[in-house]
Amino acid sequence: MGNWKMNGSLLTIKTLCEALNGIADTSAHVDMAVCVPSPYLFYARTNLKGVCLGAQNVSHHDDGAYTGEISTSMLKDFDCQYVLAGHSERRALYAETNVEVALKAKKITDAGMTAVVCIGESLDQRLSGELEKILFEQIRVLFSYLSLKALANIVIAYEPVWAIGTGLAATANQIQDVHAFIRQTITKFNENLAKNVRIVYGGSLKPSNAAEILALDDVDGGLIGGASLSGKDFGEIINQAKRKTCLR
Repeated sequence: MGNWKMNGSLLTIKTLCEALNGIADTSAHVDMAVCVPSPYLFYARTNLKGVCLGAQNVSHHDDGAYTGEISTSMLKDFDCQYVLAGHSERRALYAETNVEVALKAKKITDAGMTAVVCIGESLDQRLSGELEKILFEQIRVLFSYLSLKALANIVIAYEPVWAIGTGLAATANQIQDVHAFIRQTITKFNENLAKNVRIVYGGSLKPSNAAEILALDDVDGGLIGGASLSGKDFGEIINQAKRKTCLR
């Protein structure tokens, strides 16, 4: 799954859509999706073929006096299938809490879309030994607000915040250990859900590390930022995923 963040113009979005259509033609058994800036959702819906459409954020309100917000019903009008909830940038820059993220995930799943719930720790939290505590709480709140039926329609995206755009990199062992911990944590709440939930990696996934990361046992796909803005790089990552059915 690509996350274009606040990037692009009509010209660059057009070029990306054309590149992705070519990739989609040769990507059997790999689910592809892109989370597009909201002004370009209509263009992407009209011009993307074989690629699922996602949004980067949504309000947990249905409608009303919430200037600048986007509702799930609006996203449904554009045939969005995925919506990000709690991306690390939303948590850090806009102070989204675990409860707000859970409410958004509930609203997304209630609308019949898949919530891609982002969780992760900062460098300070990891170094202070709080990694498991932070992730457990982010997961626990989801079980407090979402039914099992709703939880069956989410994807968990692990984002080590310290490895995004910092020059630092998580090792394959670190990634596998955390993904396994996430799955084990979900098992404490519901074993069947833990077996079936998709856990994707979102920490600076790129062509040079995609093969190793996507091959890990508990990594079911990727949430790709900067590399998804290049048709060539995105295509190379997807080629690495062809050996393993996963969310892209």
